[in-house]
Amino acid sequence: MAEQRENWGSRIGFILAAAGFSIGLGNIWRFPYLVGTYGGGAFLLVYVLICLLIGVPLFIAEVGLGRKTKLTPIVGMRKLAGGKSTPWSIIGWVGCIACVILMSYYMVIIGWMFAYSFRAVKGAFDGIGPEGTKAMFREFMNSPVEMAGYTLFVVAALGITVTQGLKNGVERACKFMLPILGIMLVVLAARSLTMTPQVEGGRTALEGLKWYLTPDFSKITGQAILAALGQAFFSIGIGISTAIVYGSYLKPDSNIPVDSCWVVSMDTGFAIVAGLVIFPALFCYGMDPTSRGFGLVFETLPIIFGKMPGGHFWGTLFFFLAALAGFTSGIGYLEAPAASFAEYFGISRKKSTWTVLAAMFLLGIPSILSLSPESVWSTYTIRGKSIFDFADHLSGDIMMPVDALLVAIYLTFVWKFENYRDECNVGATGLIRVADWWKPLVAYLIPVALLVILYRGL
Repeated sequence: MAEQRENWGSRIGFILAAAGFSIGLGNIWRFPYLVGTYGGGAFLLVYVLICLLIGVPLFIAEVGLGRKTKLTPIVGMRKLAGGKSTPWSIIGWVGCIACVILMSYYMVIIGWMFAYSFRAVKGAFDGIGPEGTKAMFREFMNSPVEMAGYTLFVVAALGITVTQGLKNGVERACKFMLPILGIMLVVLAARSLTMTPQVEGGRTALEGLKWYLTPDFSKITGQAILAALGQAFFSIGIGISTAIVYGSYLKPDSNIPVDSCWVVSMDTGFAIVAGLVIFPALFCYGMDPTSRGFGLVFETLPIIFGKMPGGHFWGTLFFFLAALAGFTSGIGYLEAPAASFAEYFGISRKKSTWTVLAAMFLLGIPSILSLSPESVWSTYTIRGKSIFDFADHLSGDIMMPVDALLVAIYLTFVWKFENYRDECNVGATGLIRVADWWKPLVAYLIPVALLVILYRGL
């Protein structure tokens, strides 16, 4: 039989767990690049507006759905419509399957972060140049056994955390890890902002800061708005069932609107400060500020840490920070399907968690093998993408927008906006609450925005 549902032990426990889920690797290697490329402070303003008009209402809706039903989405959507909306269980199925597919490669990347933190400790970055970092990353990609080993370490750590239950596992881990993340981020930002030019041709930290945040409204094009829309959607973590599951653990008098705003604010703040870590350092060492993704993290930054005084410490701290950010997101990505399948199939949380993790790991093996140029798996492509990239594309560009679109339609035509408003305002105090003028946002603006994201992904 499924175990009795727990509640969050405290309000801060929910906020930190939800923020930990939202704060991930994209905050470190994608958001700062977008801000610097698309107009600095101008892009930031557009991003915040999109979060307020689209991200916050939909996040509040998913949390409210969870609290109303006190069930995971596979079962809860049917219950909320009086048992007449069995097809709407697809919201839970799509979100949970997206979590499994996403984690099949995301756990691999978290493992990379741990691997590089150990490399930094051992001084592997000392005196390294561009060709050296590329060779190091290429050698790592050609070591599937090592990658699988680090991935199994992540699997074990996640499994041990989530099987401890909500309060003793998920909540306790996030209440411990999020403050550590914040402290490490501030320390790294302070170090970066106080740097002076370190090489001939290097510029000042202030110049890096200006490049990052100076508003340039001429760069706010349609492409910039779409980039902000996609980043807000994926960073907050909409359309993946986790917010619904986390909401189902809330007490009836919890303040969903205010707590959701705290979550989105923490997610955005972490991403902004991550840019303060990266760009001043890049400018001081004369590096390309348009680096992003794998190139930024695994090829550019190790060069800086290799030249920086105390680089062993700072490199280890950065990669451990990235690993923890990925790990707290991984807790949320695991909790959603593990809790949902335990409830749906009537099995224990422990059995469901390890079964889901096994599926994630097995699905991740082809992704690991596809990364090695020497492996036959690297020759297999799906729609022109490697197995690794296709897993990212399928979960992030297709399944998540589809699931969020289904939630928006469900709110408008099944649950009804008035019920959504009334439920989410239970426990709300002050000015932050769901208002009637949100109705066109939920019924029209959000579905259109999600269709645009989905169209770009297809």
